[in-house]
Amino acid sequence: MKSYNSIGVQSPKILLPNQQINPNTWAVIACDQFTSQPDYWQKVDEKVGNAPSTLRMILPEVYLGKPDEPARIVRTQQSMQSYLDNKIFTTHDGFILVERTVNGRTRTGLMLALDLERYDFSAGSQSLIRATEGTILDRLPPRMRIREGAPLELPHILVLIDDPSCTVIEPLREYRSRMKKLYDFDLMFDSGHLAGYAVSDPALEQQVVRALEKLTDPNTFYARYGVGSEKGILLFAVGDGNHSLATAKSIWEKIKGDVGMNHPARFALVEIENLHDDALEFEPIHRILFGIKQPALPALQSTFGDNLTVDQLPSFDALTSLVQSPVEGVQRIGMVQGNSSYLLTFRNQQHNLAVGTLQTFLDGWLKQGNAESIDYVHGSEVLKDLGCREGCAGFFVPTMQKSELFRTVIVNGALPRKTFSMGEAREKRFYMECKRIQ
Repeated sequence: MKSYNSIGVQSPKILLPNQQINPNTWAVIACDQFTSQPDYWQKVDEKVGNAPSTLRMILPEVYLGKPDEPARIVRTQQSMQSYLDNKIFTTHDGFILVERTVNGRTRTGLMLALDLERYDFSAGSQSLIRATEGTILDRLPPRMRIREGAPLELPHILVLIDDPSCTVIEPLREYRSRMKKLYDFDLMFDSGHLAGYAVSDPALEQQVVRALEKLTDPNTFYARYGVGSEKGILLFAVGDGNHSLATAKSIWEKIKGDVGMNHPARFALVEIENLHDDALEFEPIHRILFGIKQPALPALQSTFGDNLTVDQLPSFDALTSLVQSPVEGVQRIGMVQGNSSYLLTFRNQQHNLAVGTLQTFLDGWLKQGNAESIDYVHGSEVLKDLGCREGCAGFFVPTMQKSELFRTVIVNGALPRKTFSMGEAREKRFYMECKRIQ
């Protein structure tokens, strides 16, 4: 395993299922998806059956907080050890070029390991590897319980680089015919196709490293974003899996004094993708309130006063169309409750993003006990279905332009949590690769 300290990257040992394992039942979607749709995870369980699967090594977040959570955590760690003992893994040394095709588009990524010593998720961080959204510290303990004592990590973390000239990942594609194909299969439940290629040529690895180093050139960086040297260079921005990487960091900080700096837990396996990949689209993450005890709409009107206008619209489709049509100087959010659709128009707000304005209100409102819980969902149809249910309300938020991401994080810091998603639910990363962390 070779480390490149200047860019916080390690060329890792990656564990993959051997040729006898069916990849279609081995690979399952990220644990933080379909958190309000337990029927999805029930279907996954039925499909997997007794076959070796990453499902047995993760805890889908739909089960967090349930009475059997501790037992499920124990089973995930037991499954990891069992798979290691039964030698179902093969080992690949080095980067992996990943192609994910879904909805007629193919995204290209690169598997590598990031140095947690170069990552800081705290507010105001200027580290080389940085969170794109605010980290909710209360969400870390259950994830830490899962990772503590686990011999393996399975990444669903997607990390972005801002490479407009496409110098890091894209040049590898022309060498695919010379690379060993490590996996190539259809994902379950119409979630597309996944292929992986071994980047085994040392010259190609060095090519990637040199291109990443160029992205950290101070003169180029400061000129591109219009900032001064008081801002730290940002090379890797966590796009998906912010809390998973924060969990890995928290565990590392907890153990490094005892295990030393050469321990495998220092490095986290991730997939990096280029922000400028044409197939990469940002999707909004909508909000659902469950168990509402007080009406939300009057509370919104009382909080924002004359800076909020509420218009009832004739249909949900009309609502989504208006929210996704920006108007300069105002922020628009849709609200669905029962059979009614409301357009919320905010003016004169401190947050430059509508989702920040909404989240600040919801955080305070929930803290007062006005609803039992909140969830974050992908897709307008899911929002409509859940928001119309008894005791629920849904908030439809606009899409953030991906071109805004890096400069916003560099200048203003982390975004409000759940500001954007890299694709809709079925486009999320599937667990395929593993790495030892013990």
